[in-house]
Amino acid sequence: MSVKLVSHKFTVDDYSKMAEMGVLKEGDHVELIRGEIIEMSPIGTRHAACVRRLQLLLSEKLRKRALCDTQNPIQLGNNSQPQPDVTLLQPRDDFYATQHPHPADIFLLVEVADTTLEGDRSIKIPLYAEHHIPEVWLVNLPENCLEVYRQPTATGYQIINQFYPGDTLSLQTFPDINIKVNEILG
Repeated sequence: MSVKLVSHKFTVDDYSKMAEMGVLKEGDHVELIRGEIIEMSPIGTRHAACVRRLQLLLSEKLRKRALCDTQNPIQLGNNSQPQPDVTLLQPRDDFYATQHPHPADIFLLVEVADTTLEGDRSIKIPLYAEHHIPEVWLVNLPENCLEVYRQPTATGYQIINQFYPGDTLSLQTFPDINIKVNEILG
């Protein structure tokens, strides 16, 4: 006799209502990915330091050309609301007070990975490609490198490059901005 398990997929609206009703609390470290509520890994000190460096670096280099956001939700369709470590957004006067940023608002997403490396590669990066996020950086702390994903399609990113300490890269949307990998990795 086989047992069939039935799962329930949540929408962004369901997820928001759970937060409003207190089912999900402000301190819960969860995000909605493809209709599933996923518990986020604890943030280690090297991960946190990298996010802080990126926030300061991108904010200083871009000034008012882009809004640098850290660890806040974005909305991807009706069933995903991830919280990337860093997001470069189109500037808006209301600072997205009325809705979370959508793909058209996003210049760059950055995920910093230590223990989450394989999940970020196999789950989050394909999700970002499906929603046409133009550029994604994966800061690969175990291998001390930066993976850059560009040219999204429904099946993934067409261009993937790796950069190491000593290398310099520019942002796809802001090619005049050069960043040294050492500035990110520390």
